[in-house]
Amino acid sequence: MADGFNRRVMYDAAGTSTAIDEGLRSYMLRVYNYMAGGLALTGVVAYLTASSPAMLHAIFGTPLAWVVMLAPLGIVFYLSARVNKMSLSSTQTWFWVFAGVMGLSLASIFVLYTQTSIAKVFFITAASFGSLSLYGYTTKKDISGWGSFLFIGLIGIIIASVVNIFLHSSGLSFMISIIGVLVFAGLTAYDTQQIKEMYVESDGGEIAGKKAVMGALRLYLDFINLFLMLLRLLGNRN
Repeated sequence: MADGFNRRVMYDAAGTSTAIDEGLRSYMLRVYNYMAGGLALTGVVAYLTASSPAMLHAIFGTPLAWVVMLAPLGIVFYLSARVNKMSLSSTQTWFWVFAGVMGLSLASIFVLYTQTSIAKVFFITAASFGSLSLYGYTTKKDISGWGSFLFIGLIGIIIASVVNIFLHSSGLSFMISIIGVLVFAGLTAYDTQQIKEMYVESDGGEIAGKKAVMGALRLYLDFINLFLMLLRLLGNRN
């Protein structure tokens, strides 16, 4: 009788584990689909904007350029602060708005760099991001300790980038790009593991849906920033 009870407990535990694994795979696929959709929207908007001289002048030839460049940051802060009070549909809408506005702000790269080098760096970024995210998803090692070091590195990059707006130093720009690649590579693995943990802590339903959107936003930002840092290092300018 005791043996039968033990087998039942083991069976129930195995069944629960399988259900969690299937739910986690579905959740992570949802995260990656959101991220891929956001990247696709950003790319299309950026390319179409860059293909229109009138649009380029209207955005980057006027003070509107500052609005377009700062708007994505504002949306990220707004989403982070309000996501708990938003519905799932509102969270999704703001994510797509963010991706579209990012496309406007990134249109300038098609003017600064050749399309061949943009495509080359994009595929390098995709391969690197995929490997790093897979590591973050599959590793049994707890890499949450990376968070504080990566955050310090991120703050350092932001401060150095602001300073370099006035200095115009090519050497400092090169250092920012190198450190940026390392920081966002680390963040890709770190954020993937954190997003995985977010699913374990969620209770499903709309909350899990909103966590998937916010997880996609984190990975989207890691991908875009890694891409831009590599583009500065490897891209061929027009």
